[in-house]
Amino acid sequence: MITANSLSAQPKSWQMLWREAVRDPRELLEILDLGHLAGQISDQAAAQFPLRVPRGFIAKMRRGDANDPLLRQVLPIQDEEQIVEGYGFDAVGDAAAKGGTGIIHKYHARALLITTGSCAIHCRYCFRRHFPYAEETAASQHWAEAITYLKSDSSITELILSGGDPLSLSTAKLKELTDAIAMMPQIKRLRLHTRLPVVLPERIDAELLDWIHGLRWPLTVVIHANHAQELMPDVAEAVSKLRRAGATMLNQAVLLKGVNDQASEQIELSERLFDIGVLPYYLHQLDKVQGAAHFQIDDEQALAIHQSMMQALPGYLVPKLVREVPGEASKTPL
Repeated sequence: MITANSLSAQPKSWQMLWREAVRDPRELLEILDLGHLAGQISDQAAAQFPLRVPRGFIAKMRRGDANDPLLRQVLPIQDEEQIVEGYGFDAVGDAAAKGGTGIIHKYHARALLITTGSCAIHCRYCFRRHFPYAEETAASQHWAEAITYLKSDSSITELILSGGDPLSLSTAKLKELTDAIAMMPQIKRLRLHTRLPVVLPERIDAELLDWIHGLRWPLTVVIHANHAQELMPDVAEAVSKLRRAGATMLNQAVLLKGVNDQASEQIELSERLFDIGVLPYYLHQLDKVQGAAHFQIDDEQALAIHQSMMQALPGYLVPKLVREVPGEASKTPL
């Protein structure tokens, strides 16, 4: 017999947890016993790029700590209002590399598909925080223009699903996309860039895993974790499920002032990633998007951090230190 109590004991779906995300910066501060910091919030920044953060991610933040590295990644503060020379709305040259609707084609043999503008979390340093998703999301018209573009270029052998976050889409929508891609024999590899296994690990459900099992290509999942504090047991479980489904797991991080700009933090992140079955892939210098300049560290400091990592870790745990330079043929090593 199903009772009201048994129903309430059922775990919430990832969709419900998504809907319950905190969207009010003042509510976030109250949850963390930091209500006295409300004066540091930028209502202007929050209006331009609204706060969104799942409650499970908030639970990993340290209560009462204004400098918590997870909090600093999501809280809209007055520093974002600074207009800084050299920082723009298209920091990595997406507009110039546009193929069809939702297609960004920068590099040889690889194309990136903007699957959606939705994310479960809004990171304040996001290089696409100003991206025109309403006009440039490939899912419009059942992927028609994006599929036409991909079919027209036989040199594209790897497709990268990005966004937004592709795992924001329903699994049925993802399957619709990959069924269409499966008609293109030149596509040999599929890559998926996502933050959801870190910030909403409940997204890695049975339906999604069945979809991965059914793919005809090797799948590489590139997650995005910036600090070891993000990688709690729920994330380890999500990663384990993805690995058992056959995915190769990599991580990319961004160097952020006040978040992970100590060598010890980067070393701990790499070690924790390996513990849960993920290899460090890229460590990015900040993309110069307007509103994120307060996260910037200089190249000298970045190189010193990377050197310390090379001295402390085996080579396979040291990510490549890179920046993205618009118009270049690949990521640029520092």
